[in-house]
Amino acid sequence: MTQRDASFQGSIPGLYDDYLVPLIFEPYARDLARRAAVLAPGRVLETAAGTGVVPRAVAPVLGDDARYAITDLNPAMLERARARQGDDHRLDWQVADATALDLPDRSFDLVLCQFGAMFFPDRVRGYAEARRVLDAQGRFILNIWDGIEANDFARLVTEAAGELFPVDPPRFLARTPHGHGDPATIERELRRAGFATVEIEPLEAVSRAPSPRHPALAYVQGTPLRGEIEARDADRLAEVTDHAAGRIASRHGDGPVEGRIRAFVVTASGIA
Repeated sequence: MTQRDASFQGSIPGLYDDYLVPLIFEPYARDLARRAAVLAPGRVLETAAGTGVVPRAVAPVLGDDARYAITDLNPAMLERARARQGDDHRLDWQVADATALDLPDRSFDLVLCQFGAMFFPDRVRGYAEARRVLDAQGRFILNIWDGIEANDFARLVTEAAGELFPVDPPRFLARTPHGHGDPATIERELRRAGFATVEIEPLEAVSRAPSPRHPALAYVQGTPLRGEIEARDADRLAEVTDHAAGRIASRHGDGPVEGRIRAFVVTASGIA
């Protein structure tokens, strides 16, 4: 992962929230909410919360006396999340680095991380921080995308960008969000971080959009892929968006489109 891979600045937070969140993140947020409801935690921490799709799903299933700390390293993303959530006395918003949490040991029953671990500069360190702040019976639940071959729109957008920059293709989507979906590696890194039990469940869903342009905008302009393209030729951002929309239309039609998305839901605990 490069430093640019974790750069969600400028117009990216808004485009990410408006286009990418409903496209690919909402089904997995609902799944996390169902799992959280079963555990009925009183103290919840979320790392790498982004624009808050998980809090919007999880907060309604928590008890009135629960406490939910929502953190992200990027202030712009966290501010977007807070603005959308509305007032809730149970929620505490903090700018925080998931790999260096300024939080007490054993202070949470549940730690959540939806599609953030792929951006950690040191995943084992980030996992170890989650282990440290969990109490003895706590659970760490995280989502990690499967490879780009199992995620239709991300693959088509990457192929489209590569066609326009064949000498130096922008590979952000394949390299970072879709570059760490190996179950053996996920388990090995979590065990190195101190977790005794690791369960990994593949979960496939359907990504729906009103038109081919929607996923093209989502991926090309609402992720750090935008920075990769602009670093090569800032004047070609619209061209890449249009070309990606065309590639999606050629496979999925000109009207509302559907594509496969696939990720892993990982549950880890310190209990053997």
